[in-house]
Amino acid sequence: MKTFTHAITRFVLAFSVSFAALGAHAQSANVLRVSAIPDEAPTELQRKFTPLGDYLKKETGMDVVFTPVTDYAAVVEGLASNKIDLAWLGGFTYVQARIRTNGGVVPIVQRAEDEVFTSKFIVPIDSTARTLADLKGKTFAFGAPSSTSGSLMPRYFLLQAGIDPEKDFKTVAFSGAHDATVAFVAASRAEAGVLNASVWDKLVESKNPNAAKVRVLATTPPFYDYNWTVRPGMDPALQKKLTDAFLKLDPANPAQKEIMGLQRASKFIPTQSSNYDSIETAGKSAGLIK
Repeated sequence: MKTFTHAITRFVLAFSVSFAALGAHAQSANVLRVSAIPDEAPTELQRKFTPLGDYLKKETGMDVVFTPVTDYAAVVEGLASNKIDLAWLGGFTYVQARIRTNGGVVPIVQRAEDEVFTSKFIVPIDSTARTLADLKGKTFAFGAPSSTSGSLMPRYFLLQAGIDPEKDFKTVAFSGAHDATVAFVAASRAEAGVLNASVWDKLVESKNPNAAKVRVLATTPPFYDYNWTVRPGMDPALQKKLTDAFLKLDPANPAQKEIMGLQRASKFIPTQSSNYDSIETAGKSAGLIK
């Protein structure tokens, strides 16, 4: 499909730029190098991370450098090549990193919300669609190609419902990020789309004008999603320090309330690699993992 090919071409070109940026702090001593999949606008990612970065600096005694990137592949490669120490990953991105490093990356924590994560299918507020089947023949927008909740799992659940995106939608586009998908549908650049429930809730709560122009058509079954993952070979003492720092965060603590609010987390809990096995299965089923 033409749109899919163009999306992947842009994805690869962006990767080369993003990966170069990550190398800037590669050799710095006593620096914790952090990045995140670009599932929202870079300014929003930076805003969300700043107080968490200050907290991690206090807990580890290290300078914390956050490097936003423009594509998902750069985060995976950064972990694999020791240019990133800690990364915020979606479930599918974690599986890609696990495969890329032969199981070397370690997921340390996830939000409690990530055990039962969902995605929302959206349509314009005046759309006549009432079920997923009504989307056949329409234009559709996913998020980024490697997004768990903006592409992989919605695609998997569509296939389970008997809808093949490449065959049943008029066109398929990739907006690049969850908030961008809402903008696509609101502006009639797509007749339907899908994004993760957390970003959708945030846009509704903030009275985002694009969110006011669309409505939720359906919600996916729950799945595991985001986690914080460390690079292969990290010193076990630092890995434990980071894990403990996340697990201590408490929204009831006034000093930590802002951090947890920005992370949209009620608490952080330990996680493990096997939690994401079903995402690898979904990736293989959807033909995104060979």
